[in-house]
Amino acid sequence: QVQLVESGGGLVQPGGSLRLSCAASGFTLDYTAIAWFRQAPGKEREGVSCDTGDADARPYYADSVKGRFTISRDNAKNTVYLQMDSLKPEDTAVYYCATDKACIATMFGPYDYDYWGQGTQVTVSS
Repeated sequence: QVQLVESGGGLVQPGGSLRLSCAASGFTLDYTAIAWFRQAPGKEREGVSCDTGDADARPYYADSVKGRFTISRDNAKNTVYLQMDSLKPEDTAVYYCATDKACIATMFGPYDYDYWGQGTQVTVSS
């Protein structure tokens, strides 16, 4: 049974940092594309970042987070991370990790994924 569990969200001041984790079970991360997307109240879902699992491929980042967020993975731990620095109030949302196919959904939309977790709340506020 495929399962994704996010953790690491919380309340942080503008300019602060958080690291989100996505623990996968029921499948191996090797060569599996994993995406992070977010959804804020009243706003559409947004694909934030995606990593294909191919060491020769560059991760994808939405323009809104480029230079501030970093996606990484530890296949031995079956876990994907999203390091978020220089956080802004507009980053406030529920963040989800999901399986993607070659990051196509995350890069081009629509953001329809086969599997995703329950989400973790990120609030950026002073």
